[in-house]
Amino acid sequence: MRRYLYSSIGVACTAALTLPLTLTLALPANAAPPAAPVVSADPGIPGSTQSLALVPLDSDRSAGSAQGLTKSDVRSFSMVGVVWDDPAVVLRGQVEVRVRSIATGEWSDWQVVDTDNQAHAADPGTTEGTSKRLRGATAPLWVGNSDGVEVRVQSSVEGRATQDEALPRGMHLELVDPGEEPLRGAEGEAPAGAVLTPESAAASAVNAELAPLGADTIPALDKEQTEARLFRAEDNETEEGAVEGVADKGAAAGGATAGSAAVKAKYIGPQPRIVTRKGWGADETLRERDFAYTTSVKAAFVHHSASGNNYTCAQAPSVIRSIYRYHVVSMGWRDIGYNFLIDKCGSIYEGRAGGVAKAVMGAHTLGFNTDSTGIAVLGSYGSTEPAAKAVTAIAQLTAWKLGLYGGNPKGKVYLTSGGGNRYKKGTKALLNVISGHRDGFATDCPGARLYAKLPTIRSKSATLQGR
Repeated sequence: MRRYLYSSIGVACTAALTLPLTLTLALPANAAPPAAPVVSADPGIPGSTQSLALVPLDSDRSAGSAQGLTKSDVRSFSMVGVVWDDPAVVLRGQVEVRVRSIATGEWSDWQVVDTDNQAHAADPGTTEGTSKRLRGATAPLWVGNSDGVEVRVQSSVEGRATQDEALPRGMHLELVDPGEEPLRGAEGEAPAGAVLTPESAAASAVNAELAPLGADTIPALDKEQTEARLFRAEDNETEEGAVEGVADKGAAAGGATAGSAAVKAKYIGPQPRIVTRKGWGADETLRERDFAYTTSVKAAFVHHSASGNNYTCAQAPSVIRSIYRYHVVSMGWRDIGYNFLIDKCGSIYEGRAGGVAKAVMGAHTLGFNTDSTGIAVLGSYGSTEPAAKAVTAIAQLTAWKLGLYGGNPKGKVYLTSGGGNRYKKGTKALLNVISGHRDGFATDCPGARLYAKLPTIRSKSATLQGR
């Protein structure tokens, strides 16, 4: 039987967290010696969050039907969102913001912030899902580098007497500064002479069999190279890893502590290029230190970030840093919710820490985070057509990731609901191996235009696997 070679390095992760304050990058024995060291070890400014309480905007304040802020001068920021005290409360109304651009000094038109965000969360009853730090929130909106803001939140609930009944309690406007870009190394390599914090070393170590410690990217491999890395050459017995059309329940990898197990596989797509957390500049001190794993990856849920389409591909790392900070600092999650993110140019980014080849437990599809992976395309795709490169990237990523666990992109699989508005807790739901967020939860995500691309994605992904 061919054996799964993405082995456990949980010990390496633990060791990384016990190292001194900085860690000089260690390269494989056959790697070329590093060039002249980088003088500065500063990976860039980590960013910040401004949290501003909203106030009533009604002339009759007892009505409580609107809250917000009038035009205000603030420190620079690039992403906005609104949060409130109780994560179980739904904001029934409309949120609009306008901002002042630092580049032009001009105020933007009013922009609508997506309030359909409650379905992006950890499963009910889990440690992350019951954390006292959690808050309700809108989706974050990317607005670009700004230093002025105005916001209004209008309730759609009629016949209410008080502010607390009409709108969620404790509403705050969150203004996120993503910080500066990190130091860059050569393609796929760590910056020569750079240093890592223990937290960064741990996040990188779980990908050590795919790229050098501290690398900015995990390189793309062709199908032959992917299979050579995955399977032991001396053990070439082939076995089916999935029943045709339904993912094999036994094709499990990604244990509770390190995410490694033998897996039977026959079909897998080429390993795609993936920008690591180090590559997009994650501040690893924000997230919780340990990694959370599920048993397997039986399905992939496709999302859009609902953060707007007004970003360039060069800004994508900044957008991701902002979403990460918003999820952790503003919403109270343990880490960014998605396992992977993809920009409009088709670049793939590592999301939640724990290892791109491992079964990392995310917080992307409320009720179905167990045995699944979440992939978010940066942008909003209710009425906007997703870029062809982004659609192709989803197919490439799912062909590889699902292939590690014996998943058939054109198949179906049973997943047990952890609780949600479409499937009650404990329900065994038969879902597509590549599903949209709305298939597991009643939501608009991933937007009508991106959802319509899923049949194409399934077909492309299966073809890349060799099916």
